[in-house]
Amino acid sequence: MALLPPFIRASRMTRILAHSAVVPSPADDGALLDAPDGRLGPALVAAGRGAYEPAAELLAVTRERAEWEERDRYATRLAAFARSRAEWLDRWRATAPRDPDALVVAAQLAVDRAWGSPARTELLREVSPLITAAAQADHRDPVPWRIALDHARGSKAGHPYFEELWEAAVRRAPHHFGCHVAALRYLATAWHGSHRECMNFADRAAQDAPADSLLQALPALAAFSYLADGCGPGVPRARLDEAVDRAIALSARFPAEDPWSAELRNLLVYVLVRLTRWPEALEQLRLTGPYATSFPWAWESDDPLGRFLAVHDEVREAVMHGLTPTPWHPRSGHGGHVRSLGH
Repeated sequence: MALLPPFIRASRMTRILAHSAVVPSPADDGALLDAPDGRLGPALVAAGRGAYEPAAELLAVTRERAEWEERDRYATRLAAFARSRAEWLDRWRATAPRDPDALVVAAQLAVDRAWGSPARTELLREVSPLITAAAQADHRDPVPWRIALDHARGSKAGHPYFEELWEAAVRRAPHHFGCHVAALRYLATAWHGSHRECMNFADRAAQDAPADSLLQALPALAAFSYLADGCGPGVPRARLDEAVDRAIALSARFPAEDPWSAELRNLLVYVLVRLTRWPEALEQLRLTGPYATSFPWAWESDDPLGRFLAVHDEVREAVMHGLTPTPWHPRSGHGGHVRSLGH
């Protein structure tokens, strides 16, 4: 067997290699791209039929139970669906114009629509009243503040305004993953792509968060940005490994073949492959099962599902043939702005 990196414990390696022989290709069972979980799926099906009530019930439950991570993800997915099929959302807003749940989806949709326009900065400024209305509809909810942080980045707001938004967001939910990702994106742009500063921000957030918080994956997201943006000076290999190890520990808390954790595991696969940690990448693919996600594969391919399947096959081949990890040499050059953390 080829020499393996010293950061992989022997006991864990034995378990990973035992799995490698039985990890099927997702192509064998039918890979799924951005599959919704069991709670979101029925709401999307109903929305496709023009009914908003299941989406309204789902988001109301997340708000009542303070399930802010789920609320953020569901609102984002519902807004993405509404970009092409908005009739159900229009009916919802007409029926309940002050509904906090309808307002948060509408605010996300408005930001999404403005983002791809050449006149993005001007259009985003017009969206501000809708975000404000969503924030005022339920003062506990951090999701409108996450949307506001994204809005601040897109509208090129200055640091003082960003700091006000950030303080308001963390008062509501100190460890909310979505708000931290939005802040990381803003800071990456403001720092002109300083990956060291992004890693510092992500590490501090993870260290202050509980072990089961999604913030344990924030350093891996910053590592992805560094690797996907052409690398550059200032981030040692050991620090990247530490970031990935945090996310691996978080991944282990979720069940195998879990749609909710699919994006975390797809992110981990990308970073582990870039770090040539083949067996651990294969383990994350086993845990992921058929659930591919657009992020991160859409960053480097117009066919994210095809790219996921290709990487799956490449990783299996690397492990089966005992490929030796290549020495760590960050690629020279720097992309300037962190494109990989874009909207």
